[in-house]
Amino acid sequence: MATQRQTTDVPGTSDRRSGAAPDARTAGQVLVASNRGPVSYSLGEDGTLTARRGGGGLVSGLSALGEDSGTWVCAALSDADREAARLAGGGTLDPDDTGGRAVRMLDIPERTFDAAYNGIANSVLWFVHHMLYQSPVEPVFDREFEGRWAEFQRYNAAFAEALAEEAAAGATVLVQDYHLSLVPRLLRTLRPDLRVGHFSHTPWAPVDAFRLLPDPIARQVLLGILGADRAAFLTWRWAEAFAECCRVLLGAEVTDHGHELRIGHDGSTTRIGVHGLGADGAFLRERASRPDVDERLAALREQVGDRRTIVRVDRTELSKNIVRGLLAYERLLEDHPEWLDRVVHVAFAYPSRQDLAVYRAYTEEVGRLAAAINERFGTADWQPVVLHVKDDFARSLAAYRMADVALVNPIRDGMNLVAKEIPVLAERGCALVLSREAGAFAELGDDALEVNPYDIAGTAEALHAALLMPAGERAERSRRLAASATALPPQSWFLAQLAALRA
Repeated sequence: MATQRQTTDVPGTSDRRSGAAPDARTAGQVLVASNRGPVSYSLGEDGTLTARRGGGGLVSGLSALGEDSGTWVCAALSDADREAARLAGGGTLDPDDTGGRAVRMLDIPERTFDAAYNGIANSVLWFVHHMLYQSPVEPVFDREFEGRWAEFQRYNAAFAEALAEEAAAGATVLVQDYHLSLVPRLLRTLRPDLRVGHFSHTPWAPVDAFRLLPDPIARQVLLGILGADRAAFLTWRWAEAFAECCRVLLGAEVTDHGHELRIGHDGSTTRIGVHGLGADGAFLRERASRPDVDERLAALREQVGDRRTIVRVDRTELSKNIVRGLLAYERLLEDHPEWLDRVVHVAFAYPSRQDLAVYRAYTEEVGRLAAAINERFGTADWQPVVLHVKDDFARSLAAYRMADVALVNPIRDGMNLVAKEIPVLAERGCALVLSREAGAFAELGDDALEVNPYDIAGTAEALHAALLMPAGERAERSRRLAASATALPPQSWFLAQLAALRA
């Protein structure tokens, strides 16, 4: 396969087999399907439902279509969500709750949802793609797994049936992520008139890792995605890994067309493309200039003083590698005592997936290690690690603004938007210490300090080099990083997928 390709990342890009692509904003109904929707609910003591609108790339992207042309199908994630879905009677939610967006929230039985989401999506597929299994003891694909997989099939079928009901003739459907990997083929069976795309927001496992799955299950996942007209990924590395899995496990034919791959199997062809989601620079700059961010920035600066800052902002997902990041910071202080009392590691580690025991244990270990570093090196006037575990977006933006060094060292990551966001807001420019296993490395690696995420000493030396980087070089690198990071903001990213799918 060719290693250099044109990424299909411009709205209106056309396939070489046809003329100009249709305007993605005016070419008919668009449906988006994802596990998590653009709105969530809480239930008051008096039984009142309160809606909270979410953010993120998909929300921003779908807004490019206007309120009338897009419908979002998602799952109810909580008891309050299920109550809202029941009140909607199987139809779309109250538009006052969704900002005018048509949203259908599926009241999937709680047992089915838990088995599909926690038992398969987050405990099996996520682990396979991020290569996080401790193979001497896990995974174990036994009868319990088989029961959960059956629920995962029911969960995907519920989405396919809802999309089939909601879609007008010839509509376009964009299915999101590994949670819904079976949907494209199921939907193709129900509604062959639809144009279907699938987008993977995670890495894709190489063949040897993907083959941890039982062969029939691995085939179902691959065939599910191949039910789409077009499947897209965040980087060519992940796209090529998917194609290789199809070649080896299905005997599919993979052809390279430079700007995309094509996978032929059982008489049909699925096009494979890449769209590297970028940061929304305009939104970030506007949001980071608000008074609540200024207040948090002032508080952080008072806490840090005139010391240098190493900033990280992550959820405590196992793939984010927060523990090794703390160990590398500890090694920096050991090997380079000249930084004692001259640097602070501002680490925001927001709890994630706390309904899974392994995530709770990991979150606890982050807190324990941060406390141990402070106990070992701290003084009455200097706290080496400033750790925050309560989610606060305004405080995260404040940390971005004050960053001298950004530490982004995931074990494996589909993209990692933090690596793209910090250079956009760092007021003095920042040196980016970036894992080569982050999808963002493909775009940002030339101006980052590369690290092997498992190498504690190597990461410590990269932090040392970042802290020593001259201000002029740091500012110039940060400028180039910000330009690369914002090349395909969410709306353009979303419209690019539509244009490429409809080409």
